[in-house]
This record gives sequence, C-alpha cells and structure tokens, in this order.
Amino acid sequence: MGLIGGVLLAALLGLATYVIAGPYLAIHGIRTALAEQDTAKLQKHVDFPAVRVNLRAQVEDYLARKAGPDVSSNLFGAAALSIANQVLGRGVDTLVTPMGIAALLQGRATWKRAVGETVGGDTYAPPVPAEPLKDAEHRYESLSRFTATVHDENGSPVVFVLTRQGLRWRLTDIRLPL
Repeated sequence: MGLIGGVLLAALLGLATYVIAGPYLAIHGIRTALAEQDTAKLQKHVDFPAVRVNLRAQVEDYLARKAGPDVSSNLFGAAALSIANQVLGRGVDTLVTPMGIAALLQGRATWKRAVGETVGGDTYAPPVPAEPLKDAEHRYESLSRFTATVHDENGSPVVFVLTRQGLRWRLTDIRLPL
C-alpha cells in the first residue's frame, strides 16, 4: 500500500469514526448548551422546526385519541377538538424555539435558586444544570438514526431521536410517553 493508499485509508477511518461518534458529540453539545444556557449552541445541535412538527403531531394525535370517535363525529365535539389542537399547537410552536427554551431555562434557574438547588448550595451560586440526557440508553437504529432513551419519574420512556444530516447529527424528534 502506497502513501496515497495509507492517507486514503486514514481519512476513511477518521470519517467513519467521526460519523459513529457524531451522536455522542451532539448529545454532549446539547448537555453543554443547556448547562451554559446558550441557545445559540443549542441551535447547532437541535433541528427546532423538525422537533416542533413532530411534537405538534404527537399532541394532536393524543388529543384525538383521548377525545375518541364520539367527540370528533359530532359538530360541537369536532369544533372543540379543533380549538384545543390550535391552542396546544401554538403552545408547542412557542416553546420549541430557541427563545422558548431560553425562557424555560431561565424559569428553571430561578426556581432552582429559590429551592436551594444550586452548585454548592449558595443562593447566589449558579443552579444545578439541567441534564435531560443523563443516564440515557443509547442505540443506533440505522446509519442515520440514533436514539437516546430516558425514563421519566413514572418509568415511562422519553425517546430523543437524533438524525444524521450530512456529517452532522441533530436532535429531530422527542417521542413523549403520551
């Protein structure tokens, strides 16, 4: 194997390693951005439009299932369901943005300070950082799809889906245990 073959092999191995490590790097980037409350960094690792669309679809499906066929078949029930979908959909659209996440993180920081959950326990110290992907179970579903599953306080799974976009991995869906 000549010099060109060795360089080509090293480049391919480096590229494969980067693609394989990509989801873990994205998860680390999300955790770091949340800890630093840096929405610009978070935006590099989260595809907010895709997450919004996916969460909105889950909320609408949940409402339709909870309402049942009886409610959606009558005129008043269908109207109420439509209004509920619009209200909750707008809530998802507002919260799943860099500014919405920043507001949630700011509120969380204020709450954590109020209840004394700060680094070192000092009221003026920074709050204990949010770590939503801590202790997650990781799994490749394909070469371009990776999941990190955490369990909520009830033991229900919350699945964070990362998708490869070119060479970069980004969070594109959060499957809630509705």
